[in-house]
Amino acid sequence: MKAVILVGGEGTRLRPLTCNIPKSMVPVLNRPFLEHMINHLKGHGIHDIILALGHLPHQIQGYFGDGASFGVRLTYVVESFPLGTAGAVKNVEQHLDDTFLVFNGDIFTDMDLKAMIRLHHRKGAKITIALTPVEDPSMYGVVDTNAEGRVQRFIEKPGREEAPGNMINAGAYVVEPDVLSNIPSGLSFSFEREFFPQLLNIGDPIYGYPSDAYWIDIGTPEKYLKLHQDLLQGRASSTFPGEQTDEGIWVEEGCDIHPQAKLKGPTLIGKNCVIGSRVQLSGPSVIGHGCYIGRNSLIEGAILWNNTRLGQRVALRECVVAESVSIGDRSRIGAGCILGGNVVIGCDERLTPGAKAWPQETPDERV
Repeated sequence: MKAVILVGGEGTRLRPLTCNIPKSMVPVLNRPFLEHMINHLKGHGIHDIILALGHLPHQIQGYFGDGASFGVRLTYVVESFPLGTAGAVKNVEQHLDDTFLVFNGDIFTDMDLKAMIRLHHRKGAKITIALTPVEDPSMYGVVDTNAEGRVQRFIEKPGREEAPGNMINAGAYVVEPDVLSNIPSGLSFSFEREFFPQLLNIGDPIYGYPSDAYWIDIGTPEKYLKLHQDLLQGRASSTFPGEQTDEGIWVEEGCDIHPQAKLKGPTLIGKNCVIGSRVQLSGPSVIGHGCYIGRNSLIEGAILWNNTRLGQRVALRECVVAESVSIGDRSRIGAGCILGGNVVIGCDERLTPGAKAWPQETPDERV
């Protein structure tokens, strides 16, 4: 079976983290997010994967190549302009000749795909939609099914009192290729707002596959940070690179960690990092490859990307710092702050909670 992953979007909600990088390439546990998706598919025996590309495609192609080093076969199809979720799948139709999977490119889940495929075939469905429960369905598209699991209607962002349930579209589908004839070629077309309702109107059987497996949409910095917290704290399944040197501490090769540094898990430290004397590093945190942490610095619940440099007595709390950022001595970065790539923060700076800094720009809030 083949899978299509939709990775063409610009990731505007994740900015400034995605100003210079595709959303699918943001690091999660020091590996691109897309690599986790590919590994999940491979773990379910799916090795033929089509990537529907759009924004900054060369970064993805350059990293993954033909997929052989990741144990899969990758096919790339690049959109000349945004085609929407259904339009993007229509654009790769020539590669699809049997039942296939579709994934939105910003979904992290450990859902049982084999069970979903079995249900699809047992029901004789044209499309099966993965469903996941949420606490507040008013922010999502609710999928209403009957007692047999057949979809009856789609309700976009209903009020809490109007929602027939709390099961939402989880952004993963099993699809029969013949239904693609209902999607216009070369036009922007949406699964959620146009294609699925159209199939319901003509009577094609669409079923829901409810699952309580871990699921998160990493479309915002807050959700991106939460995914790391969940993975590090064991709420979702994943593997950690490097060697476990202590309880909850994983360290990759080439690191120089001062014996007076105090590390508390769960924490992952990437390759070739330098951790100075009397640094206090507490999880859930991730330090990217090639980072330098100056002495007496404090890091609590932060995510640092590759090649970031912290001076002495720097404090970071529950924030995300992108690649090649420099933070001067004694600066303080508050909870919820998001720093884009190559940002420079001088000495003795204070960033208020929630401040954001765009690449090559100064933060929008300081005190």
